[in-house]
Amino acid sequence: MHDLEMSGTYLFTFETIDRVVTRRSPGNYALGFTNDNGTFIVQYVGRSDTDLNQELKKKYCESYKKFKFSYAESSKAAFEKECQNYHDFGMSVGLHNTHHPVRPDGTDWKCPMCGFSGKQQTF
Repeated sequence: MHDLEMSGTYLFTFETIDRVVTRRSPGNYALGFTNDNGTFIVQYVGRSDTDLNQELKKKYCESYKKFKFSYAESSKAAFEKECQNYHDFGMSVGLHNTHHPVRPDGTDWKCPMCGFSGKQQTF
């Protein structure tokens, strides 16, 4: 099984986000729920290129009960980790993400897993 390499599993609320995501930083997150065995089930993976706390709040939805997160050293590192998580979990667990992660505007970065370099692609 793949590992998200993220902190948590936290209740997905604004209060919890503010309590645990304290740095203004690029980063990555996974949204989902915990099953009866206490295992975190990934349903969505994403990133922020600048402010992880604010990005998590933008993604708030009652469909997701829990989240995990990690800070990234740069927006490129966050993009590459989002691609890795998308490939690791997208095909195996059926993420709600319907498109490959998109690189930030003004960059020519490619997915380290598949080389995808466009603005949007459906798998």
